[in-house]
Amino acid sequence: MSSNFLPENMKRVLLKLSGEVLAGSKGFGYDDDIVDKLTDELIELKQLGYYISIVLGGGNIFRGGNWRKQELNRVVMDSIGMLATVQNALYVAEVLCSKGCPSLVLSSLAIDKVVDRYTPQAAIDAMNAGTICFLSGGTGNPFFTTDTAAVLRAVELKADIVLKATKVDGLYTADPVKVKDAKFISSASFQECLELRLGVMDLTAFSLAADNNMPIKIFNIGKPGMLKDALQKPDAGTYIHP
Repeated sequence: MSSNFLPENMKRVLLKLSGEVLAGSKGFGYDDDIVDKLTDELIELKQLGYYISIVLGGGNIFRGGNWRKQELNRVVMDSIGMLATVQNALYVAEVLCSKGCPSLVLSSLAIDKVVDRYTPQAAIDAMNAGTICFLSGGTGNPFFTTDTAAVLRAVELKADIVLKATKVDGLYTADPVKVKDAKFISSASFQECLELRLGVMDLTAFSLAADNNMPIKIFNIGKPGMLKDALQKPDAGTYIHP
């Protein structure tokens, strides 16, 4: 696999979005202006011929592993967090449907009255039919982040890339908020990320991506048009590659 970002090879895309992105400055629930702009950008991508799947976090509703009452059962708390991802997927998918864009929510959790059960083939069939596919419920297991779920689904669906949406432009040599002279990193191999201790994702997600040669593009979802730019412009965001 090339270490250079080749836009022409990026057709089947998995987008990882945190729940916090949906909440915007409110910090909880949904910022309808942000969801409106996000769905418009997703529709634009679909119209350009991309096959799109999406893994959403649930932090705008509930964060399982970081819940402050640490004496409570972690398995239960993580289950609540996974259910929050289903809620987010249902909401964003419904907004897309209201705009005439076919979307489907699949879940790793067995809640068949609400959403269909996830299988790789069901997701692939939906994407091939031009449907934006939401893969909710995390991995379906506690103790795993939605970053890990995103990489796992990308590997299962043979995606060309994982797009990790963040609040910053990509990776830096240090936290750009705290270190003014931190340098932007436009491209790095998995090995370089380990050597430089760059926090791309949690270690489980990162290891799974490295083991399966799944490239990752980190970009700033807060900038208008960056979702498309992350796929079409090599210098937009940070490209992590084998």
